[in-house]
Amino acid sequence: MAHVYILCCADGSYYVGNTRSLDARLEQHFSGRGSAYTGARMPVTLAFDEEYERVDEAYAREKQIQGWSRAKREALISANFALLPELSHSAGQRDTRNPNRVL
Repeated sequence: MAHVYILCCADGSYYVGNTRSLDARLEQHFSGRGSAYTGARMPVTLAFDEEYERVDEAYAREKQIQGWSRAKREALISANFALLPELSHSAGQRDTRNPNRVL
């Protein structure tokens, strides 16, 4: 099994990762040894986790989530799945009548 996970850092930022052993990887993050990013933003908490059969699926999902906006990540974390398509379509779209306005 493989996992994609999102950690919430003490500064409010999110860290997205994947692993074959979620418990072992979380132990690394919680002790400050998981990554330089999370180690500098302790403490961290697990905000989200998805399980996959294959590592390549988890890796692809990690990369997908890493490309998402903060709002879209927060919708995923809160299981507000209905909001995800709306956040996908509105991200970066500009009002053609007013180019300074993001829709």
